[in-house]
Amino acid sequence: DSASFIASFLGMSDAMIGLTIVAIGTSLPELVTSVTASLKKEMGIAIGNIVGSNIFNLLLVLGLTSIVNSVNITLSSYWIDLLVMLIFTGILMIFSTTKMKISKIEGLLLLSGYLIYVVFTIIRG
Repeated sequence: DSASFIASFLGMSDAMIGLTIVAIGTSLPELVTSVTASLKKEMGIAIGNIVGSNIFNLLLVLGLTSIVNSVNITLSSYWIDLLVMLIFTGILMIFSTTKMKISKIEGLLLLSGYLIYVVFTIIRG
């Protein structure tokens, strides 16, 4: 309900709040886990956490949500977001195959891409 209040207050749709504020809030544990693992040079845990969390959210969370109540997804509402997700998944695959690591510069590019996406999402919101 607080997310809906924020959406109303900012003049944004619930979907846009979900794509930004709620997504950031629910992803903070993965961020902390992966950064901590990276600092300990436990890259398998860092990457596994990120990939596993995304698979869990996409398949299990969406699956259970759909069982509880049918989820209406209109492609016109989410096509840009799905396209961004697919493009950055492809970019991540390319980055991970070059020297089998993601460099600091590539990490900065990913971070910049996310910041641009959030700003764009808020503007269109």
